[in-house]
Amino acid sequence: MSQQPDAVPFTYTEVGATAGDFPPGYDQFRLRLRIGSGRELFEQAGKQILAYRIQHGTGIFEYASTETIEAGTELTVRLGLGPIGVSAPCRVVYVLDEPDRRGFAYGTLPGHPEIGEELFAVEYDPTDDSVHGLIAAFSRPGAWYTRLGGPIVRLIQRWFAHRYINTLRPR
Repeated sequence: MSQQPDAVPFTYTEVGATAGDFPPGYDQFRLRLRIGSGRELFEQAGKQILAYRIQHGTGIFEYASTETIEAGTELTVRLGLGPIGVSAPCRVVYVLDEPDRRGFAYGTLPGHPEIGEELFAVEYDPTDDSVHGLIAAFSRPGAWYTRLGGPIVRLIQRWFAHRYINTLRPR
């Protein structure tokens, strides 16, 4: 999980930790919800994740340096309500492209109101043909207003995780 020499450094040292055990000292959560069944749904949802569908579908997408997700992509999401919001810069840490798992994780860059990493993935279970959306993250406040927001910020993060997964459900 190395960075390019001229890249702005991540705001945390545990880069790539969403791929394994989460580090101590952060708020942590995992949300895994069934979105349907079938290999076709899995393939479609995987493509949608890598095309920023989750960010577009929840209205937070602002900018990305590549058309589709790849390791090193820099992206900015906009967090807030209406005109009251903040741009939150991130960089893709890794991309998952496994037979039964697709997605990516991004980590926070300076200027993001949180410090940490978030995983957006879809999983296929061949034993029962089920497809699940997965959001997993570890974070802690990175700005005074997220520290001040405390438990409310955590509730909003979990609410957004549900919204992210809902963007993957068949229409």
